[in-house]
Amino acid sequence: MSQYDLIVIGGGPAGYVGAIRAAQLGKKVACIENDRAGGTCLNWGCIPTKALLKNAELYATLKEKAGDFGLSFDNLSYDWSKVIGRSRKVADKLAGGIEFLFKKNKVDYLRGTGALAGTGKVTVTAADGTVATHEAKHVLLATGCRARDLPFLKFDGKRVLGAREAMLMPEQPRELLIIGAGAIGVEFAYFYNAYGTRVTIVEMMDHLLPVEDTEISQALEKSFKKQGIQFHLATKTTAAQVTEAGVELTVEPVKGGAPVTLKGDACLVAVGVGAILPGGTEKLELTERGFVKTNDRYQTNLPGVSAAGDLIGPPWLAHVASFEAIHAVESMFDPQHKSKKVEIFPGCTYCHPEVASIGLTERACKEKGIAYKVGKFPFQASGRALAAAEPEGFVKLIYGEQYGELLGAHIIGAEATELIAEMGLAITLEATHEELENTIHAHPTLSEAIHEATSDAFGHAIHI
Repeated sequence: MSQYDLIVIGGGPAGYVGAIRAAQLGKKVACIENDRAGGTCLNWGCIPTKALLKNAELYATLKEKAGDFGLSFDNLSYDWSKVIGRSRKVADKLAGGIEFLFKKNKVDYLRGTGALAGTGKVTVTAADGTVATHEAKHVLLATGCRARDLPFLKFDGKRVLGAREAMLMPEQPRELLIIGAGAIGVEFAYFYNAYGTRVTIVEMMDHLLPVEDTEISQALEKSFKKQGIQFHLATKTTAAQVTEAGVELTVEPVKGGAPVTLKGDACLVAVGVGAILPGGTEKLELTERGFVKTNDRYQTNLPGVSAAGDLIGPPWLAHVASFEAIHAVESMFDPQHKSKKVEIFPGCTYCHPEVASIGLTERACKEKGIAYKVGKFPFQASGRALAAAEPEGFVKLIYGEQYGELLGAHIIGAEATELIAEMGLAITLEATHEELENTIHAHPTLSEAIHEATSDAFGHAIHI
Protein backbone atom coordinates (compact mmCIF):
# COMPACT_ATOMS: atom_id res chain seq x y z
CA MET A 1 0.00 0.00 0.00
CA SER A 2 1.45 3.34 -1.13
CA GLN A 3 0.65 6.68 0.47
CA TYR A 4 0.16 9.86 -1.52
CA ASP A 5 -0.77 13.47 -1.00
CA LEU A 6 -3.06 13.21 -4.01
CA ILE A 7 -4.45 10.42 -6.15
CA VAL A 8 -6.12 11.46 -9.39
CA ILE A 9 -8.61 9.04 -10.93
CA GLY A 10 -8.57 9.71 -14.68
CA GLY A 11 -5.72 10.72 -16.98
CA GLY A 12 -7.43 13.11 -19.40
CA PRO A 13 -7.08 16.91 -19.71
CA ALA A 14 -8.34 17.39 -16.14
CA GLY A 15 -6.58 14.37 -14.63
CA TYR A 16 -3.08 14.59 -16.02
CA VAL A 17 -2.95 18.39 -15.71
CA GLY A 18 -4.13 18.24 -12.10
CA ALA A 19 -1.60 15.52 -11.27
CA ILE A 20 1.31 17.43 -12.79
CA ARG A 21 0.29 20.69 -11.10
CA ALA A 22 0.21 18.96 -7.71
CA ALA A 23 3.65 17.48 -8.38
CA GLN A 24 4.93 20.97 -9.21
CA LEU A 25 3.72 22.02 -5.77
CA GLY A 26 5.99 19.39 -4.26
CA LYS A 27 3.31 16.79 -3.53
CA LYS A 28 3.53 13.02 -3.92
CA VAL A 29 1.04 12.18 -6.64
CA ALA A 30 -0.39 9.19 -8.51
CA CYS A 31 -2.60 9.30 -11.59
CA ILE A 32 -4.82 6.33 -12.48
CA GLU A 33 -5.96 5.74 -16.06
CA ASN A 34 -7.64 2.64 -17.50
CA ASP A 35 -7.11 3.51 -21.17
CA ARG A 36 -4.07 5.62 -21.97
CA ALA A 37 -2.61 8.88 -20.77
CA GLY A 38 -4.42 11.82 -22.31
CA GLY A 39 -7.90 10.39 -21.87
CA THR A 40 -10.68 10.67 -24.42
CA CYS A 41 -9.58 14.09 -25.68
CA LEU A 42 -6.10 13.11 -26.72
CA ASN A 43 -6.77 9.51 -27.76
CA TRP A 44 -10.34 9.52 -29.07
CA GLY A 45 -11.53 13.10 -29.34
CA CYS A 46 -9.97 16.53 -29.77
CA ILE A 47 -6.60 15.54 -31.21
CA PRO A 48 -7.32 12.67 -33.65
CA THR A 49 -10.44 14.39 -34.97
CA LYS A 50 -8.42 17.52 -35.75
CA ALA A 51 -5.94 15.37 -37.67
CA LEU A 52 -8.86 13.95 -39.67
CA LEU A 53 -10.28 17.41 -40.29
CA LYS A 54 -6.94 18.76 -41.51
CA ASN A 55 -6.76 15.85 -43.94
CA ALA A 56 -10.26 16.67 -45.19
CA GLU A 57 -9.51 20.39 -45.53
CA LEU A 58 -6.34 19.71 -47.52
CA TYR A 59 -8.12 17.25 -49.81
CA ALA A 60 -11.04 19.63 -50.36
CA THR A 61 -8.69 22.54 -51.07
CA LEU A 62 -6.73 20.59 -53.67
CA LYS A 63 -9.92 19.29 -55.25
CA GLU A 64 -11.83 22.57 -55.35
CA LYS A 65 -9.24 25.37 -55.40
CA ALA A 66 -6.17 23.91 -57.11
CA GLY A 67 -6.92 25.83 -60.29
CA ASP A 68 -7.05 29.12 -58.36
CA PHE A 69 -3.46 28.52 -57.30
CA GLY A 70 -2.32 27.48 -60.78
CA LEU A 71 -2.12 23.81 -59.83
CA SER A 72 -3.58 20.78 -61.57
CA PHE A 73 -3.83 17.05 -60.87
CA ASP A 74 -4.54 14.22 -63.25
CA ASN A 75 -5.79 11.75 -60.67
CA LEU A 76 -6.25 13.24 -57.22
CA SER A 77 -7.17 10.38 -54.90
CA TYR A 78 -6.89 9.33 -51.27
CA ASP A 79 -6.19 6.19 -49.24
CA TRP A 80 -8.89 5.91 -46.57
CA SER A 81 -6.84 3.61 -44.33
CA LYS A 82 -3.94 6.09 -44.36
CA VAL A 83 -6.29 8.98 -43.57
CA ILE A 84 -7.49 7.13 -40.48
CA GLY A 85 -4.01 5.81 -39.69
CA ARG A 86 -2.44 9.26 -39.61
CA SER A 87 -4.89 10.42 -36.94
CA ARG A 88 -3.97 7.43 -34.78
CA LYS A 89 -0.25 8.14 -35.13
CA VAL A 90 -0.76 11.73 -33.99
CA ALA A 91 -2.73 10.58 -30.94
CA ASP A 92 -0.19 7.89 -30.08
CA LYS A 93 2.70 10.36 -30.22
CA LEU A 94 0.99 12.81 -27.88
CA ALA A 95 -0.05 10.05 -25.45
CA GLY A 96 3.59 9.08 -25.21
CA GLY A 97 4.35 12.74 -24.48
CA ILE A 98 1.99 12.73 -21.48
CA GLU A 99 3.68 9.62 -20.13
CA PHE A 100 7.03 11.42 -20.45
CA LEU A 101 5.63 14.40 -18.50
CA PHE A 102 4.56 12.04 -15.72
CA LYS A 103 8.12 10.72 -15.45
CA LYS A 104 9.61 14.21 -15.64
CA ASN A 105 7.38 15.43 -12.78
CA LYS A 106 7.69 12.21 -10.74
CA VAL A 107 3.99 11.37 -10.97
CA ASP A 108 3.26 7.67 -10.46
CA TYR A 109 1.27 6.51 -13.49
CA LEU A 110 -0.99 3.61 -12.48
CA ARG A 111 -2.71 1.67 -15.25
CA GLY A 112 -6.08 0.28 -14.28
CA THR A 113 -9.55 1.24 -13.08
CA GLY A 114 -9.65 3.46 -10.03
CA ALA A 115 -12.37 3.42 -7.38
CA LEU A 116 -12.94 4.96 -3.97
CA ALA A 117 -12.59 2.42 -1.16
CA GLY A 118 -13.47 4.53 1.85
CA THR A 119 -12.08 7.70 3.35
CA GLY A 120 -8.60 8.31 2.02
CA LYS A 121 -8.38 5.00 0.16
CA VAL A 122 -8.39 4.19 -3.54
CA THR A 123 -8.24 0.83 -5.29
CA VAL A 124 -6.72 0.17 -8.69
CA THR A 125 -7.93 -2.87 -10.62
CA ALA A 126 -5.42 -3.84 -13.30
CA ALA A 127 -6.31 -5.44 -16.65
CA ASP A 128 -5.46 -8.88 -15.26
CA GLY A 129 -7.89 -8.43 -12.38
CA THR A 130 -5.36 -7.82 -9.63
CA VAL A 131 -6.33 -5.14 -7.12
CA ALA A 132 -4.01 -2.76 -5.29
CA THR A 133 -5.05 -0.33 -2.54
CA HIS A 134 -3.46 3.07 -1.96
CA GLU A 135 -3.98 5.85 0.56
CA ALA A 136 -4.19 9.55 -0.14
CA LYS A 137 -4.96 12.74 1.76
CA HIS A 138 -6.83 14.02 -1.26
CA VAL A 139 -8.56 12.42 -4.25
CA LEU A 140 -9.40 14.21 -7.48
CA LEU A 141 -12.08 12.61 -9.63
CA ALA A 142 -11.43 13.36 -13.30
CA THR A 143 -13.04 10.44 -15.11
CA GLY A 144 -14.74 12.52 -17.79
CA CYS A 145 -17.84 11.51 -19.71
CA ARG A 146 -19.08 9.18 -22.43
CA ALA A 147 -21.37 9.67 -25.40
CA ARG A 148 -25.09 9.20 -24.81
CA ASP A 149 -27.15 7.09 -27.16
CA LEU A 150 -30.93 7.17 -27.65
CA PRO A 151 -33.40 4.75 -26.05
CA PHE A 152 -34.38 3.42 -29.48
CA LEU A 153 -30.92 3.71 -31.06
CA LYS A 154 -28.19 1.98 -29.06
CA PHE A 155 -24.54 2.06 -30.04
CA ASP A 156 -23.35 -1.10 -31.77
CA GLY A 157 -20.03 0.15 -33.13
CA LYS A 158 -20.92 -0.79 -36.70
CA ARG A 159 -24.12 0.91 -37.81
CA VAL A 160 -24.90 3.10 -34.79
CA LEU A 161 -21.83 5.08 -33.87
CA GLY A 162 -20.50 7.37 -31.21
CA ALA A 163 -17.68 9.79 -32.00
CA ARG A 164 -15.07 7.18 -31.11
CA GLU A 165 -16.34 4.71 -33.70
CA ALA A 166 -16.93 7.45 -36.28
CA MET A 167 -13.21 8.22 -36.41
CA LEU A 168 -12.23 4.58 -36.87
CA MET A 169 -14.58 3.33 -39.59
CA PRO A 170 -12.59 0.82 -41.65
CA GLU A 171 -14.61 1.63 -44.76
CA GLN A 172 -15.96 4.99 -45.82
CA PRO A 173 -19.79 5.01 -45.76
CA ARG A 174 -21.64 6.09 -48.88
CA GLU A 175 -24.38 7.73 -46.82
CA LEU A 176 -24.08 8.89 -43.21
CA LEU A 177 -26.87 10.11 -40.95
CA ILE A 178 -25.96 12.36 -38.02
CA ILE A 179 -28.27 13.11 -35.11
CA GLY A 180 -27.17 16.30 -33.39
CA ALA A 181 -25.65 19.48 -34.84
CA GLY A 182 -23.33 20.47 -32.03
CA ALA A 183 -19.56 20.61 -32.54
CA ILE A 184 -19.13 16.82 -32.85
CA GLY A 185 -21.94 16.36 -35.34
CA VAL A 186 -20.88 19.34 -37.45
CA GLU A 187 -17.20 18.36 -37.52
CA PHE A 188 -17.89 14.81 -38.65
CA ALA A 189 -20.40 16.09 -41.21
CA TYR A 190 -17.67 18.23 -42.75
CA PHE A 191 -15.07 15.45 -42.61
CA TYR A 192 -17.13 12.77 -44.32
CA ASN A 193 -18.72 15.13 -46.84
CA ALA A 194 -15.28 16.32 -47.95
CA TYR A 195 -14.51 12.78 -49.11
CA GLY A 196 -17.79 12.36 -50.96
CA THR A 197 -20.02 10.70 -48.37
CA ARG A 198 -23.64 11.88 -48.62
CA VAL A 199 -24.27 13.43 -45.18
CA THR A 200 -27.62 14.31 -43.59
CA ILE A 201 -27.87 16.03 -40.20
CA VAL A 202 -30.96 15.97 -37.97
CA GLU A 203 -31.13 18.66 -35.26
CA MET A 204 -33.96 19.44 -32.83
CA MET A 205 -33.04 23.11 -32.46
CA ASP A 206 -33.56 25.79 -35.09
CA HIS A 207 -29.94 26.03 -36.25
CA LEU A 208 -26.66 24.20 -36.69
CA LEU A 209 -24.40 24.90 -33.70
CA PRO A 210 -27.43 26.19 -31.78
CA VAL A 211 -25.37 27.60 -28.88
CA GLU A 212 -23.57 29.99 -31.23
CA ASP A 213 -24.68 33.47 -32.22
CA THR A 214 -27.59 33.14 -34.67
CA GLU A 215 -25.81 35.00 -37.48
CA ILE A 216 -22.84 32.64 -37.19
CA SER A 217 -25.10 29.59 -37.34
CA GLN A 218 -26.91 30.96 -40.38
CA ALA A 219 -23.60 31.61 -42.14
CA LEU A 220 -22.49 28.03 -41.45
CA GLU A 221 -25.79 26.69 -42.78
CA LYS A 222 -25.28 28.63 -45.99
CA SER A 223 -21.76 27.26 -46.33
CA PHE A 224 -22.80 23.67 -45.62
CA LYS A 225 -25.54 23.90 -48.25
CA LYS A 226 -22.94 24.95 -50.81
CA GLN A 227 -20.80 21.99 -49.77
CA GLY A 228 -23.71 19.62 -50.34
CA ILE A 229 -24.41 18.72 -46.72
CA GLN A 230 -28.10 18.21 -46.09
CA PHE A 231 -29.77 19.01 -42.78
CA HIS A 232 -33.19 18.94 -41.16
CA LEU A 233 -33.47 21.64 -38.47
CA ALA A 234 -36.16 21.92 -35.79
CA THR A 235 -36.63 18.21 -36.40
CA LYS A 236 -36.74 15.31 -33.95
CA THR A 237 -35.92 11.65 -34.47
CA THR A 238 -38.88 9.53 -33.36
CA ALA A 239 -37.94 6.00 -34.40
CA ALA A 240 -35.11 3.97 -35.91
CA GLN A 241 -34.56 0.62 -37.54
CA VAL A 242 -31.11 -0.95 -37.76
CA THR A 243 -30.31 -3.76 -40.15
CA GLU A 244 -27.19 -5.40 -41.52
CA ALA A 245 -27.45 -3.06 -44.50
CA GLY A 246 -27.79 0.22 -42.63
CA VAL A 247 -29.96 2.52 -40.54
CA GLU A 248 -33.40 3.96 -41.23
CA LEU A 249 -34.60 6.95 -39.21
CA THR A 250 -38.09 8.37 -38.87
CA VAL A 251 -37.97 12.13 -38.27
CA GLU A 252 -40.62 14.81 -38.02
CA PRO A 253 -40.75 18.58 -37.39
CA VAL A 254 -40.69 19.57 -33.73
CA LYS A 255 -43.72 21.84 -34.23
CA GLY A 256 -45.67 19.13 -35.99
CA GLY A 257 -45.83 17.85 -39.52
CA ALA A 258 -45.57 14.75 -41.66
CA PRO A 259 -42.83 12.26 -40.74
CA VAL A 260 -39.94 11.68 -43.14
CA THR A 261 -37.81 8.56 -43.57
CA LEU A 262 -34.02 8.93 -43.88
CA LYS A 263 -31.68 6.10 -44.82
CA GLY A 264 -27.94 5.69 -44.42
CA ASP A 265 -25.18 3.11 -44.21
CA ALA A 266 -24.54 4.25 -40.63
CA CYS A 267 -25.75 6.78 -38.09
CA LEU A 268 -23.62 8.93 -35.79
CA VAL A 269 -25.48 9.81 -32.59
CA ALA A 270 -24.09 13.09 -31.22
CA VAL A 271 -26.80 14.21 -28.80
CA GLY A 272 -24.76 14.75 -25.65
CA VAL A 273 -22.75 13.04 -22.94
CA GLY A 274 -23.14 11.47 -19.52
CA ALA A 275 -20.71 11.48 -16.60
CA ILE A 276 -18.45 8.48 -15.92
CA LEU A 277 -18.65 7.88 -12.17
CA PRO A 278 -15.92 5.75 -10.54
CA GLY A 279 -16.79 2.89 -8.23
CA GLY A 280 -17.35 3.84 -4.60
CA THR A 281 -18.93 7.18 -5.45
CA GLU A 282 -22.51 6.14 -4.78
CA LYS A 283 -22.82 8.75 -2.03
CA LEU A 284 -21.74 11.61 -4.27
CA GLU A 285 -24.26 14.41 -4.61
CA LEU A 286 -25.25 14.71 -8.27
CA THR A 287 -27.04 17.28 -10.36
CA GLU A 288 -30.41 16.57 -11.93
CA ARG A 289 -28.64 15.41 -15.11
CA GLY A 290 -26.30 13.05 -13.27
CA PHE A 291 -23.13 15.13 -13.09
CA VAL A 292 -21.09 15.61 -9.90
CA LYS A 293 -21.88 18.65 -7.78
CA THR A 294 -18.92 20.69 -6.52
CA ASN A 295 -18.53 23.94 -4.64
CA ASP A 296 -16.48 26.96 -5.76
CA ARG A 297 -13.29 25.11 -4.70
CA TYR A 298 -14.27 22.00 -6.69
CA GLN A 299 -14.87 19.98 -3.53
CA THR A 300 -17.62 17.35 -3.51
CA ASN A 301 -19.83 16.45 -0.57
CA LEU A 302 -17.40 13.62 0.33
CA PRO A 303 -14.55 14.77 2.63
CA GLY A 304 -11.20 14.86 0.85
CA VAL A 305 -12.73 14.24 -2.57
CA SER A 306 -12.74 16.88 -5.30
CA ALA A 307 -13.82 16.69 -8.94
CA ALA A 308 -13.01 18.54 -12.15
CA GLY A 309 -13.58 18.24 -15.87
CA ASP A 310 -16.44 16.79 -17.85
CA LEU A 311 -17.96 14.76 -15.02
CA ILE A 312 -18.99 17.97 -13.19
CA GLY A 313 -21.05 19.13 -16.15
CA PRO A 314 -20.93 21.58 -19.04
CA PRO A 315 -19.10 23.02 -20.82
CA TRP A 316 -17.54 19.74 -21.91
CA LEU A 317 -14.28 21.18 -23.22
CA ALA A 318 -10.72 20.01 -22.67
CA HIS A 319 -9.35 23.49 -21.98
CA VAL A 320 -12.07 24.09 -19.39
CA ALA A 321 -11.29 20.75 -17.74
CA SER A 322 -7.61 21.64 -17.39
CA PHE A 323 -8.49 25.05 -15.92
CA GLU A 324 -10.81 23.43 -13.38
CA ALA A 325 -8.24 20.82 -12.39
CA ILE A 326 -5.55 23.42 -11.68
CA HIS A 327 -7.92 25.40 -9.48
CA ALA A 328 -9.09 22.23 -7.73
CA VAL A 329 -5.52 21.18 -6.92
CA GLU A 330 -4.38 24.62 -5.79
CA SER A 331 -7.48 24.86 -3.59
CA MET A 332 -6.57 21.54 -1.93
CA PHE A 333 -3.11 22.61 -0.86
CA ASP A 334 -3.49 26.37 -0.40
CA PRO A 335 -6.35 27.54 1.86
CA GLN A 336 -5.77 31.11 0.63
CA HIS A 337 -6.12 30.22 -3.04
CA LYS A 338 -8.88 32.24 -4.68
CA SER A 339 -10.54 29.55 -6.74
CA LYS A 340 -13.10 30.33 -9.40
CA LYS A 341 -15.67 28.46 -11.40
CA VAL A 342 -15.56 28.80 -15.16
CA GLU A 343 -17.74 31.57 -16.58
CA ILE A 344 -15.99 32.86 -19.70
CA PHE A 345 -14.41 30.35 -22.07
CA PRO A 346 -13.74 29.98 -25.80
CA GLY A 347 -15.75 27.50 -27.82
CA CYS A 348 -14.29 26.20 -31.08
CA THR A 349 -15.63 24.07 -33.93
CA TYR A 350 -13.06 22.85 -36.44
CA CYS A 351 -15.17 22.35 -39.54
CA HIS A 352 -14.51 24.50 -42.58
CA PRO A 353 -15.19 27.35 -42.26
CA GLU A 354 -14.09 27.25 -38.64
CA VAL A 355 -16.29 28.69 -35.90
CA ALA A 356 -15.09 30.20 -32.62
CA SER A 357 -16.70 32.33 -29.96
CA ILE A 358 -16.39 33.67 -26.43
CA GLY A 359 -18.70 35.67 -24.21
CA LEU A 360 -22.25 36.77 -24.85
CA THR A 361 -24.18 36.28 -28.06
CA GLU A 362 -26.42 39.03 -29.37
CA ARG A 363 -29.35 36.83 -28.40
CA ALA A 364 -28.10 36.65 -24.79
CA CYS A 365 -27.62 40.42 -24.61
CA LYS A 366 -31.25 40.95 -25.62
CA GLU A 367 -32.46 38.39 -23.08
CA LYS A 368 -30.45 40.11 -20.31
CA GLY A 369 -31.60 43.57 -21.35
CA ILE A 370 -28.04 44.77 -21.98
CA ALA A 371 -27.57 47.78 -24.25
CA TYR A 372 -24.92 46.92 -26.81
CA LYS A 373 -23.27 47.80 -30.10
CA VAL A 374 -22.28 45.35 -32.85
CA GLY A 375 -19.33 45.61 -35.20
CA LYS A 376 -18.66 43.27 -38.12
CA PHE A 377 -15.98 42.82 -40.72
CA PRO A 378 -16.17 40.33 -43.62
CA PHE A 379 -13.11 38.33 -44.60
CA GLN A 380 -13.87 39.09 -48.24
CA ALA A 381 -12.57 42.60 -47.47
CA SER A 382 -9.37 41.23 -45.90
CA GLY A 383 -6.26 41.28 -48.06
CA ARG A 384 -4.74 38.34 -46.21
CA ALA A 385 -7.92 36.27 -46.53
CA LEU A 386 -8.12 36.93 -50.28
CA ALA A 387 -4.43 36.11 -50.73
CA ALA A 388 -5.03 32.78 -48.97
CA ALA A 389 -8.21 32.12 -51.03
CA GLU A 390 -10.23 32.14 -47.80
CA PRO A 391 -12.76 34.98 -48.22
CA GLU A 392 -15.63 33.17 -46.49
CA GLY A 393 -16.91 34.35 -43.13
CA PHE A 394 -16.69 37.37 -40.85
CA VAL A 395 -15.82 38.66 -37.39
CA LYS A 396 -18.67 39.88 -35.20
CA LEU A 397 -17.92 41.73 -31.95
CA ILE A 398 -20.37 42.88 -29.30
CA TYR A 399 -19.54 45.84 -27.05
CA GLY A 400 -21.39 47.31 -24.10
CA GLU A 401 -23.00 50.58 -25.10
CA GLN A 402 -22.41 52.36 -21.80
CA TYR A 403 -18.75 51.56 -21.10
CA GLY A 404 -17.56 50.18 -24.43
CA GLU A 405 -16.30 46.91 -22.92
CA LEU A 406 -16.08 43.76 -25.03
CA LEU A 407 -19.01 41.49 -24.19
CA GLY A 408 -18.73 38.80 -26.87
CA ALA A 409 -16.76 37.77 -29.93
CA HIS A 410 -17.99 35.50 -32.72
CA ILE A 411 -15.91 34.43 -35.70
CA ILE A 412 -16.61 32.20 -38.68
CA GLY A 413 -13.89 31.71 -41.25
CA ALA A 414 -10.29 30.62 -41.72
CA GLU A 415 -8.22 30.38 -38.51
CA ALA A 416 -11.18 31.40 -36.36
CA THR A 417 -10.06 29.00 -33.63
CA GLU A 418 -6.68 30.79 -33.45
CA LEU A 419 -8.07 34.33 -33.67
CA ILE A 420 -10.39 33.81 -30.69
CA ALA A 421 -7.48 33.80 -28.22
CA GLU A 422 -7.04 37.58 -28.49
CA MET A 423 -10.72 37.99 -27.71
CA GLY A 424 -10.44 35.82 -24.61
CA LEU A 425 -7.61 37.96 -23.30
CA ALA A 426 -9.56 41.12 -24.08
CA ILE A 427 -12.58 39.94 -22.09
CA THR A 428 -10.39 38.74 -19.20
CA LEU A 429 -8.73 42.16 -19.02
CA GLU A 430 -12.10 43.92 -19.45
CA ALA A 431 -10.72 45.68 -22.50
CA THR A 432 -12.71 48.46 -24.12
CA HIS A 433 -13.09 49.27 -27.79
CA GLU A 434 -10.63 52.16 -27.42
CA GLU A 435 -7.92 49.78 -26.18
CA LEU A 436 -8.50 47.36 -29.04
CA GLU A 437 -8.59 50.17 -31.59
CA ASN A 438 -5.30 51.52 -30.19
CA THR A 439 -3.65 48.11 -30.49
CA ILE A 440 -1.83 47.98 -33.81
CA HIS A 441 -2.59 44.75 -35.71
CA ALA A 442 0.02 43.70 -38.24
CA HIS A 443 -0.79 44.00 -41.93
CA PRO A 444 -1.63 41.87 -43.77
CA THR A 445 -3.13 39.47 -41.22
CA LEU A 446 -6.49 37.92 -40.55
CA SER A 447 -6.40 39.52 -37.10
CA GLU A 448 -6.93 42.92 -38.73
CA ALA A 449 -10.57 41.87 -39.03
CA ILE A 450 -10.81 42.14 -35.23
CA HIS A 451 -9.53 45.71 -35.33
CA GLU A 452 -11.88 46.64 -38.16
CA ALA A 453 -14.91 45.01 -36.50
CA THR A 454 -14.13 46.98 -33.35
CA SER A 455 -13.98 50.21 -35.31
CA ASP A 456 -17.19 49.33 -37.13
CA ALA A 457 -19.10 49.01 -33.84
CA PHE A 458 -18.45 52.71 -33.16
CA GLY A 459 -18.55 54.05 -36.72
CA HIS A 460 -14.79 54.28 -37.26
CA ALA A 461 -14.19 51.46 -39.74
CA ILE A 462 -11.86 52.37 -42.60
CA HIS A 463 -12.02 49.38 -44.93
CA ILE A 464 -15.77 48.72 -45.16
